[in-house]
Amino acid sequence: MSHRFSLHNQVALVTGASRGLGQALAVGLAEAGADVGLIDINDCRKTESLIQDLDRKSHYWQYDLQYIGQEDARQLIDSVQSYFGQLNILVNNAGIIRRSPAKNMSEQDWSGVISLNLNTIFYLSQAAGSYFLSRGTKGKIINLASMLSYQGGLQVASYASAKSGVAGLTRALSNEWASHGIHVNAIAPGYFKTEVTRGIRTDPVRNQKILERIPAGAWGDPNDLKGAVVFLASDASQYVHGTVMAVDGGWLGR
Repeated sequence: MSHRFSLHNQVALVTGASRGLGQALAVGLAEAGADVGLIDINDCRKTESLIQDLDRKSHYWQYDLQYIGQEDARQLIDSVQSYFGQLNILVNNAGIIRRSPAKNMSEQDWSGVISLNLNTIFYLSQAAGSYFLSRGTKGKIINLASMLSYQGGLQVASYASAKSGVAGLTRALSNEWASHGIHVNAIAPGYFKTEVTRGIRTDPVRNQKILERIPAGAWGDPNDLKGAVVFLASDASQYVHGTVMAVDGGWLGR
C-alpha cells in the first residue's frame, strides 16, 4: 500500500512557501518523493534548501501573487513546467488575513484579501487545469481552505468570505474536471502555530479559550498537515474529489 502514497517522478508547485504552513506542505511533498517549485513574495531559500537536503529538486520564484491576472498565472505555470519539464500538483496556499470590525473595514483590506485568497487561487487553478486538459494528463489541485470556510469568525469578514469561496470553488472545479482525471480538493486547517496566530497564542485569555475548544487540547504544528497534503496529492486519494478535509484537532466536532 505504501507505493500509493509515493510522489516520485512528480512535480509540485506550492504558493506561499517561504515559512509556516506553506513550508511544511512543500517539505512534506518532497519527503514523499516530489520535486517542488515554490512561489512567495518573500525569500524561499530556506524552504528550497530543506527540499534539496532531501535530494529532491527545488526552485523558487519570488513573486507577488496578490493581484495577478489570468495571463500572469498562465506564465507562472508555464515557467514551472519549463523548469521541471512537467507539472502534476498545484497547492494553493498563499493567503493573508486582515482583522477589523466590518463597519470599519477599508476597501483596500477587503479587496486585498479577496484578491489573494480567492482570485489568485482561481487564476492559478484555471491555468493548471488548462495545462492538464491540453495535455490529456491527470493532475492534482489542492487548495487551502479554513475553519472559516464553515464558520463566520469575528472581525474577519473578508477572510471568511474568501475562504468560504475557496470551498465552493473547490467543489465547482471538481465537478467540471473530475471526469478528466483532475482531482480538486481542499485542506481546512484548524488553529496552527504560525506567525499569523502568534498574537492569539500569546494572549493568555484567547489562547485558553481556543485550547478548551479543541478536543485534541493543543494547537496544530505545521508538520501535522504533511499527511493530508501527501494523501490528496497521491494515488491514495484516487476516488476523492471535491472534498474539504478538516485538519483541526477535532474543532468542528465540538
